[in-house]
Amino acid sequence: MSTTPVEDAMRVKITEALKPSTLEIYNDSSMHAHHKAMQDSVSKETHFRVVITSEAFKSKMQPARHRMVYALLKEELERVGGIHALQLKTRTPEEEERQIAREKAERGTPIADVERS
Repeated sequence: MSTTPVEDAMRVKITEALKPSTLEIYNDSSMHAHHKAMQDSVSKETHFRVVITSEAFKSKMQPARHRMVYALLKEELERVGGIHALQLKTRTPEEEERQIAREKAERGTPIADVERS
């Protein structure tokens, strides 16, 4: 039996529906365990940050992208002891490439290296 059933379900649902080129799921629940709302919770999977890069987000604004993810995770969001907080970063492959190039430029990586990566 998995020790991370909520994260596992999230990974399967997002992967099957959105076929992401990047999927990062961070369980931040331990940083929020002391909050009053979490004192009676027995779940160790309540707070997540998720980064998703997918072609499925093309031509969609952030609110529509987030609604897509919320719909996929409806069961996990509604379940008692399920997801209490979900921070999403949704982007297309082109947006991810621009972000990587921008980060490299900020670090001073030569443009030629940015183009080759």
